[in-house]
Amino acid sequence: MRIGVLGTGNMADALATHWVRAGHRVTIGGRDVRGARRLAARIGGTATAGGLRAAAEAGEDAVLVALPFGAGAEVVQDLRAALVGKALLDCSNPVGPGFRLLTESGPSAARQLAAAAPGAHVVKAFNLCHEDVWRMRPPVFDGRPLAVPVCGDDETALARARELVRDIGCEPVAGGGLEQAGLLEATAALFITLWVGEGADAQAIAPPLAYATGPAGHR
Repeated sequence: MRIGVLGTGNMADALATHWVRAGHRVTIGGRDVRGARRLAARIGGTATAGGLRAAAEAGEDAVLVALPFGAGAEVVQDLRAALVGKALLDCSNPVGPGFRLLTESGPSAARQLAAAAPGAHVVKAFNLCHEDVWRMRPPVFDGRPLAVPVCGDDETALARARELVRDIGCEPVAGGGLEQAGLLEATAALFITLWVGEGADAQAIAPPLAYATGPAGHR
């Protein structure tokens, strides 16, 4: 695939590194082109760099928005003409001080991106883990690959997102349409509260699948 990455931070670094290793052509874009060039040089391989518009235009198959909540919608709105028809991957988490969900009274971060670039096909993914988890080669725990929920309305965009999830060594999980993205963002806020705020194991709050409907459902 030809993938554009908007942003030069930790998530851009972690995900783009995997995708370059998988053989995709990745263009890193940033407001600071020198920073984008430094990241592309560190990743190596097929990674190239330019400004934000150059990355949006180069991402013929998918564009990752690896920008803080709020900044993403502003950037995407400026680039909306270059994003028409493209899979637009949103990994942001609208979480503020006290682990508060910043979108609780309005549209999800993913919905805000979709409104800013109405011709693009937004997919919510890669938002439930710390960037260093995404750097793992691969993210596998107790022999089980990390499951990555993806939410979106366009099947072609979802198919590309699922392929990019597998390229990291993870397993995609259908999370529903884009209207479900707010649930993923709220889940991230809850997980961060448990992990960081309480030092609790978030995995312990749910039973194994075989017990999802109680002991009677286990065979």
